[in-house]
Amino acid sequence: MIFETVATIASFGGRLLKLKHAAKSTNCEMALNLYLPPQASNGKVPVLFYLSGLTCSGDNCAEKGFFQHSASREGIAVVYPDTSPRGLQIEGEDDSWDFGTGAGFYVNATKEPWTKGYNMYSYIVDELPEALFSEFPVLDSSSLGITGHSMGGHGALTIYLKNPDKYKSCSAFAPICNPINCAWGQKAFKGYFGEDQQDKWKEHDATELVKNFGRPLALLIDVGTGDNFYKQGQLLPENFVKAAEEATHLSGVTLRMQPDYDHSYYFISTFADDHVKWAAKYLL
Repeated sequence: MIFETVATIASFGGRLLKLKHAAKSTNCEMALNLYLPPQASNGKVPVLFYLSGLTCSGDNCAEKGFFQHSASREGIAVVYPDTSPRGLQIEGEDDSWDFGTGAGFYVNATKEPWTKGYNMYSYIVDELPEALFSEFPVLDSSSLGITGHSMGGHGALTIYLKNPDKYKSCSAFAPICNPINCAWGQKAFKGYFGEDQQDKWKEHDATELVKNFGRPLALLIDVGTGDNFYKQGQLLPENFVKAAEEATHLSGVTLRMQPDYDHSYYFISTFADDHVKWAAKYLL
């Protein structure tokens, strides 16, 4: 068995499994949540990966995001991974909330000592899906979607843009859209890649990636106008939309600025149904 099932919780007619496993890419034990909708009892179901934001784990959205409600209705499994390795005992990994533990930024670090386990890109794109599909044959590996919040929205957009043939749908809540031009992204990329590796920075920046995407897009992005991080210039969704429009002309990016909503799970839970329905259009 690849996974140890820590708990099984009934939710909206399906089952939420709390899992953990030894991951090679992150060099540690990783915890996650997997929601299996009631339809999984009768055959294969598509899979939506939800990537969490800074300081979060795989528990936050599973408990507060209300994804299971629509996932149960649509017949979609939801995977809630963690946001970083934990307990690697790398000097400095617990010094700040926006770098290191809880802040893996969904990249593969190339700068020491972070190469020892901060390989969240490989974990999310390769190792975790392969392990899940091996142990849970009810998951349809040919029908995958990806979404996420904040740092996880950055992860969802960049992973989709780098792997468009792997994921059939993509959406994001308040994503960090242009990390090379915001404080969060600059701190993370300087730490994981090095200040002199600007080309590597651009490889994990959605606004840079979309400039050379060269195919139609179908993306849903929600941002709250009351989001303090949006007001501080950490998210920069307009930069992404502008780059997408210039690159694809008819970009297919739906950016919804939601009046008064902040950066919290009150915001995510309000629009969770919309994002699951968005995924369902492409996965079912």
